[in-house]
Amino acid sequence: MTAEEVEPDRGPVMVTVEYRIDPKNATAFLKTLHTLADARRRDGAFAWGVFEDVAMPGRYLEYFMEESWLEHLRHHERVTESDRIAQELVHAHHLDEDRPRVSHFLAPASPADAAVRPLTGETRTK
Repeated sequence: MTAEEVEPDRGPVMVTVEYRIDPKNATAFLKTLHTLADARRRDGAFAWGVFEDVAMPGRYLEYFMEESWLEHLRHHERVTESDRIAQELVHAHHLDEDRPRVSHFLAPASPADAAVRPLTGETRTK
């Protein structure tokens, strides 16, 4: 799951799940996905959301954030049978043969690792 060892207290962690669905099923998909959001929050996520790709109808990106890598690992241990059922209902909308693509992101370990880059030509200090 990771390219290198991750310190257990490192965080926050952002998990993204990419879905490709039939745009005609968007309402049913989103309703089911919101059920899964409740489980994500119950299991420790402090933020949750979903975005739709404006360039590719039917491509959705779910994200949720957890306090640390250890909390994320514990999240996997807290999955209940009803959580699994909710995941399967969401995945049933996914069109690709493979399961939805899951990615894990960590905040940089230190401010020196996080070069702040301005959106315009302005200069920012660290």
